[in-house]
Amino acid sequence: MGDTKRFAYLIIGPALFALCTIALPESAFTTVESRMAIGTVAWMAFWWVTGPVDYAVTGLLPIAVNALCQMTDMSSVIANYSSETIMLLLGASIVTVSWEETGLDKRIAARFLSLIGSSLRSQLMFWMLLSMALSSILPNAVVCATITPIAVSMLKFVGEGDIDKSRIGSKLLLYIAYGAGVGGLATPLGGAMNLVTVDYLQQLTGTEYMYVDWVIRFAPIMVALVLITGFFMLRDVKKEENLGGSKEFFIEQYKAMPKMSREEALVLGIFVVATALAFTRQFYADALPGLKPAYVFIIAGITTFLLTRPQDGRRLMLWKTVQGKIVWELIFIFAGGLAAGALINGSGAAQDIGNLVAGAGLESGIFLVFVIITFTLLMSDVTSNTATAAVAMPIVISILQGMGENPIPYIYIASIGVNLSYMLPTSIRAIPVGYGLSPKYMLKEGWKITVVIILTMTLLSYALMTFWPAFSVA
Repeated sequence: MGDTKRFAYLIIGPALFALCTIALPESAFTTVESRMAIGTVAWMAFWWVTGPVDYAVTGLLPIAVNALCQMTDMSSVIANYSSETIMLLLGASIVTVSWEETGLDKRIAARFLSLIGSSLRSQLMFWMLLSMALSSILPNAVVCATITPIAVSMLKFVGEGDIDKSRIGSKLLLYIAYGAGVGGLATPLGGAMNLVTVDYLQQLTGTEYMYVDWVIRFAPIMVALVLITGFFMLRDVKKEENLGGSKEFFIEQYKAMPKMSREEALVLGIFVVATALAFTRQFYADALPGLKPAYVFIIAGITTFLLTRPQDGRRLMLWKTVQGKIVWELIFIFAGGLAAGALINGSGAAQDIGNLVAGAGLESGIFLVFVIITFTLLMSDVTSNTATAAVAMPIVISILQGMGENPIPYIYIASIGVNLSYMLPTSIRAIPVGYGLSPKYMLKEGWKITVVIILTMTLLSYALMTFWPAFSVA
């Protein structure tokens, strides 16, 4: 990037902040803090996409801007930089550094290539469907944080490790994140945002909501989302494209590897145990309430520093070497997205946006379905899915009750947008960006699939609401 262009991008970021603060109508955004929060998100989005500074530096903007402009209590902003999810990402990053130290990353890569084959289509579908399946019963961040480094190891093995310059690597990591978001909609266990929705459904009906009812109601939507995401992902992938060799070639490479060393077995065991504990928390939550997935991975990361090499007794992991291999950029990008969401919510901007939708004089029907899906999906792009659910659900309920309509089908419809988001490196989409994916590529792909999803989900949701009576009851 030339100096002139970089300087222009640097200036445009804060100019967008100033423009939002001054030009957004006070009738819609009732406080200067609300307008500044919108401006901060616009500034961050522009810098993330154009890249005049490192992505991690942009992730620190909420602290700097809030210190100068005081949109909300600073403690609610900086708490995001040491949240449970950040601890999860740090711990997982440390564990995957141990793979590189022992050579386990190459063994894992060769094994996946020998099992799945080198067909790019097969690899893309496998990783996306795996991400979807796991995120239907597990937190999206856990799924994305554990699957992404495995995929990165495979990409490095076939010479596609520079994700920013690799079309294959960029597409693969992006669709792991997309898969985690889509899969989270399949069951109430897919994330806290769904549990928020279940709570509102129970308040409306006065009865316990059965999780199987959620699975049944969303089954047609899930089928459509899998097909849409799959077709969109493979639309520009030729049948003959592969990852640099035949399946037989990678099988031979895997067989030619030396026997797994003691160190490899230990770090693999640490990762497997940590992942298993994170995925089965419901079985020990009562006995160990503090052992959440984030802290499981921190413990796993600490454990790798206790290992020694049997040849000479030297420690396997030393902080002075490990710290240079931890994906710090991932951590600060993810935290910056969470902090931006804290500004949106804490400043009242989220409530202002909700009131704007509520006061638009909408009538029940397909246009209201379109507005709800668009509103919730775009909100999820700039704040967390859970925060979007907390803001959107009471607004949707109040709009429909004010019309004298049944709000339940519209709550289901809002859940679609709450779970899905595609364009900005916030929430779990920060994970592939931390591993090298360009936010510009994410936006380029993201706005296209966002338009497709909004249109198709509007039509499908309206059809379900109109022709399937079960979609209108809890």
